Amino acid sequence: MKATGVVRRIDELGRIVIPKEIRKTLRIREGENLEIFLDDQENIVLKKYFVLNHFAEEAKTFVDTIYHLTRHSVIITDTDKVIAMAGVEKELLDQKPISEQLKDIIARRDKMFEKNKKKIQVVEKQEMEVCFSYATIIANGDACGLVLTYSKDTLKEEEKEFIELTALVLSKQLEN
Repeated sequence: MKATGVVRRIDELGRIVIPKEIRKTLRIREGENLEIFLDDQENIVLKKYFVLNHFAEEAKTFVDTIYHLTRHSVIITDTDKVIAMAGVEKELLDQKPISEQLKDIIARRDKMFEKNKKKIQVVEKQEMEVCFSYATIIANGDACGLVLTYSKDTLKEEEKEFIELTALVLSKQLEN
């Protein structure tokens, strides 16, 4: 464990303030959830919580299936990183932190189908000019991630429907 040299007092309600520098380093934003663990030495461990992490295997199955059917790259993200990917740029994108553009899309709870090539940045410093379709995964009222497909070739209407259906199915699974 890294020592930070920061000491904080617990207030009368049991709250503790996580310093801004640590929140910035770990990309923890206001309103996000943290998991609380106790390790073997009874230390309290805080970990950024991603509800989609519990569905990583299902997400991998979805992206592989959609890629097999369409031969277009498919990505599923949580609110912070790519959690499942199938397609040509897998080594560049899989498990990487997502761009601010995608974070904004998730925050806006967007859905889009772009038939013409347009620039999109999936991860920082990796801008692509592609046709794409995406849908936000929303569970229990929270935007949890994004399902996105893209290609240098034109996408079809049914590929948009695959993406929206995948986002809906993942949303329903997360709610149960």
